[in-house]
Amino acid sequence: MEFSIPTVIGWLLVLWAVILVIKSIRVVPQQSALVVERLGRFHAVLNSGVQIIVPIIDRVAYRFDLREIPFDVPEQACITKDNSRLTVDGVLYYQVTDAKNAAYGTNNVLQAVVQLVQTTMRAEVGKLALDECLSQRDTLNKGVVDVLSEAGAGWGVKVLRYEIRNLTPPDDIQKAMELQLTAERQKRAAIAKSEGDRQQAINQSEGQKQSVINMAEGDKQSAILRATGQSQAISLVAKATADAIETIALAIKQQGGSEALQYQLGQQWVQKWGEIAKSSTVTVVPANMGDLSAMVGTLMAQVGNKGKVG
Repeated sequence: MEFSIPTVIGWLLVLWAVILVIKSIRVVPQQSALVVERLGRFHAVLNSGVQIIVPIIDRVAYRFDLREIPFDVPEQACITKDNSRLTVDGVLYYQVTDAKNAAYGTNNVLQAVVQLVQTTMRAEVGKLALDECLSQRDTLNKGVVDVLSEAGAGWGVKVLRYEIRNLTPPDDIQKAMELQLTAERQKRAAIAKSEGDRQQAINQSEGQKQSVINMAEGDKQSAILRATGQSQAISLVAKATADAIETIALAIKQQGGSEALQYQLGQQWVQKWGEIAKSSTVTVVPANMGDLSAMVGTLMAQVGNKGKVG
């Protein structure tokens, strides 16, 4: 089969036209943007979907991902307010919001953002002492985001957040901080122990105090009961003695009562002096010990007097 030159040229033109059509169609993925230049100058930003460009005249110069992008910021050495060296690294979360500014605002938007993050972090760390840097990460993060949000607007970039990953002081400072932390823990333990001992001593003293009070109350009640018992006993003895004397006085007045009493007194007299003689080596006796009837008469006279008084 022979082809003439016009036929070949025709097929070539058709093929070239097909290639131009294919090159003129651009399918832009979701959350992506294409920056198109026409004859070397900015022409348009193509968003997601099927887009048409003019082949040869138009060129896709830049492609941007419009999703949130995390980026590891390399660690850097910073100097704190109290002249301590601190190594800092973190994670930056940014998003391209304006593809045109991201393409033409700077020649490398990511490098510009990273450099600004590092310089801002050095400035923020320089405002705080070492202990403040270690305890106020949120302050450092917020300071970086505030500066980048203002500067990134001209680059078509929005800085969403920055998170410090590591704050590393030198080895000698770390050892000193560990010693300080150990000392603080020992101090808190000693304070807690002393508070416990103090509370224990207070509880013991309160218990002893209450015990003494209870014992005193017990002694008081016991003394009152003993005194009441003794008073009642004395009253009962006195009443019994009075009743006995009254009974004796009534018995004396009856027939034969006086002789019976004299006999009883004489018998008790002899018995008592016998007991005295047994229990002592020296005995003192009355001068009229031999006159038992006189002694009994004297006792009878006393009994008679008591009967009259009664």
